Amino acid sequence: MKSFTLLTVFAAAAAFSTSAFAEASVTVSGVHNCCKSCVKGIEAAVAKVAGASAVTDGTTVTITAKNEADAKKAVASLVEGGYYGEGATAPAVTDAKVKSATVGGVHLCCGKCVTAVEKAVKGVSGVTTHTAAKGVKTFTVEGDFSTKELAAALNKAGFNGSIQ
Repeated sequence: MKSFTLLTVFAAAAAFSTSAFAEASVTVSGVHNCCKSCVKGIEAAVAKVAGASAVTDGTTVTITAKNEADAKKAVASLVEGGYYGEGATAPAVTDAKVKSATVGGVHLCCGKCVTAVEKAVKGVSGVTTHTAAKGVKTFTVEGDFSTKELAAALNKAGFNGSIQ
């Protein structure tokens, strides 16, 4: 009987300790990810949150963290790193009709990133030119366009950036 009681207590303790350390996972889909540098950027952005990690599978990023709060922080860090996808919360953008805007923080590690941004930006009604290029921290978009539409186009292409 004592061994049965000890076994029951041990099993309950093991179950409690496992649930106390349960991890949380979040999947973000539609993230721009075209090369190894994108993967490294995604992993680095997520790793800024202690204990969080990312696994990429094409345009899907699965983030695992110690708990739900850290998983949400890791998704926010991914967005701050210049990426975006379904499952993430886009930062609020003031809807303004502008002739020029500076976009910062978009992940532009290679020609494929630039091409994807170019396609997104050119799809915004009223945009005439942009200066996006490989490795730049900021670029300018010109024309007569809506900042909210620009942000939405970048997000749809799997990117995020600050627009000013």
